[in-house]
Amino acid sequence: MMTFNAIDVETANCDHESICQIGVVHIVDGVITDKWQTLVNPEDYFDSFNVEIHGIDEDHVKEAPTLPEIREELRTRLRGSVLVSHTAFDCVAFERAMEKYDLEQLQVTWLDSAKIARRTWPDKYGYRGYGIKAIANDFKISFKHHDALEDASVAAEIVLRACAETGKDIEQWLKRVEGPIFTEKRTSYSVQQEGNKEGVLYGETIVFTGSLSRPRRQVADMAANAGCKVKDGVTKDATILVVGLQDREKLAGYEKSSKHRKTEKLIQEGANIKILSERDFFELINVEPPKPRETRPKRDKNKQSPYCVTFTAEEFSQALNDAFANTSKETMPATIQQ
Repeated sequence: MMTFNAIDVETANCDHESICQIGVVHIVDGVITDKWQTLVNPEDYFDSFNVEIHGIDEDHVKEAPTLPEIREELRTRLRGSVLVSHTAFDCVAFERAMEKYDLEQLQVTWLDSAKIARRTWPDKYGYRGYGIKAIANDFKISFKHHDALEDASVAAEIVLRACAETGKDIEQWLKRVEGPIFTEKRTSYSVQQEGNKEGVLYGETIVFTGSLSRPRRQVADMAANAGCKVKDGVTKDATILVVGLQDREKLAGYEKSSKHRKTEKLIQEGANIKILSERDFFELINVEPPKPRETRPKRDKNKQSPYCVTFTAEEFSQALNDAFANTSKETMPATIQQ
């Protein structure tokens, strides 16, 4: 399913309920089919800070309808739909504004496009930089920020691009945004670095995924010394992906890591990326691969260890008495005297 609506609001002041502009974009089967925008009289004061941001003041909304007056229009356009907004600001704004006028809340399923962006491109937006303006700049989307309709259009575009990137539809994203941003264990540091220009692999861009036999920082240093540019995440300019051991518990039901899956998708689209095992990578840079770790055989729980002796209570008591046979009662522990 690729049918949803996107919405954005501007407010007159720091109070979320002071909605002064609404923009709505309708998407049917992945195509924008309609747009609607209106100014709203918030029946509230305009803070100079907000006016400076969006350019709307008292004079602009003097003849504009109030929220109760456009409630039916909103109901017709949005009721029963998946409604996308970038962050929870717009959702909270509507909840507060509806409460202010004692109106029925919007009967919609909210979906946050910021959460979608953070999970689609976690290496770039996972922890920071997922504001709508920053993402639009990265996507080369030209728009007027803090215009409700244009912001709603960008939110819709983010969702459409995320769906195309991941193959997920809206129903799947409603479930995915409830899960963690990162579906595989991340290191607590970045291994990103430039490659040695004198290295034999200079010009290659390498990414690692999975658990390696040596610390990732150490392996990244080896790659950089051999000339590779080391990156944390897979992008179109990557040329080598080194795959370590995968922990299935961290793969969110997939057989491969998100980096591995993205690499295969890029290869299908024409990218020239080589996928190597860790052993193949070490051979490529002329480093002896580490020997496989020896694993100790599991002990049969039903078989007694040769280093363990079992006593009955009587045998244990007799053993203690024998041990202290040459010990005076004064120096014998009290528990033994008893």
